[in-house]
Order: sequence, then structure tokens, then C-alpha cells
Amino acid sequence: MKTHKDLEVWKGSMTMVKAVYSLTSSFPKTEIFSLTDQIRRSAVSVPANISKGSARRNTKEFRYFLRISSGSLTELETLLILAKDLEYLSAENFKILFGKIKILTVQIDHLIKSLEGKIQNHTNIH
Repeated sequence: MKTHKDLEVWKGSMTMVKAVYSLTSSFPKTEIFSLTDQIRRSAVSVPANISKGSARRNTKEFRYFLRISSGSLTELETLLILAKDLEYLSAENFKILFGKIKILTVQIDHLIKSLEGKIQNHTNIH
């Protein structure tokens, strides 16, 4: 891996963030500093933590930041359910975003498991 920008999970999370920004732009203006802001922050946290963890060049730290990204996806899902329930987000748009969240969750989980394998192999060598 050259940089975090080479990771499919980072690329996918950036695409998700753009979709979140686009879909939340139609939320009521009264929500701009509350639900809209929270949704956007949790979405941005995903690629930000992937890149931060990748830059550490330490497998254990990278896993730590991937787990933060995973938590941000769970938070995002909860906030989007609320937005849908408040009728700020259509069921169709929720379904699109939820699909992206599911894919990213699986990708992050696989990457964490892959990194755990590297740690295990490294430990077994010494």
C-alpha cells in the first residue's frame, strides 16, 4: 500500500461522504447546527480516521483508527434512521446510504482482520 488513497475502503468512504453532504443539503435550515452537522461529522470521521490510522505506519494503531471509523459508521446509521423518522430523508435515500454503510462496515471489518493476521504472523516469527 502506498497511501490511504490507495485503499478501496477510503475511496468508498469518500464517495459516501459526498452523498451524505448532497442528501443533507435539503434538510431544514433549523437543523444545520444540530442533526445535519452531526450526520456530516460522523460521515467525515470515517475516511479521516482511515487516513489518520494509515499514516501511523503501525498496524496496531491502524486497527485502532479503523475501529473508530467503524464506530462512526454505526453512529451515522443511527442518525440517518432519525433523519428518516423525522422525514428529512426519504426511505429511498436512506436505503442508498444504508447500503453504502453496510459495504464500508464489511470492508473495514475485513481490513481489521487482515491486520490482525499480520500482527499474529509477526508475533509468531519472533
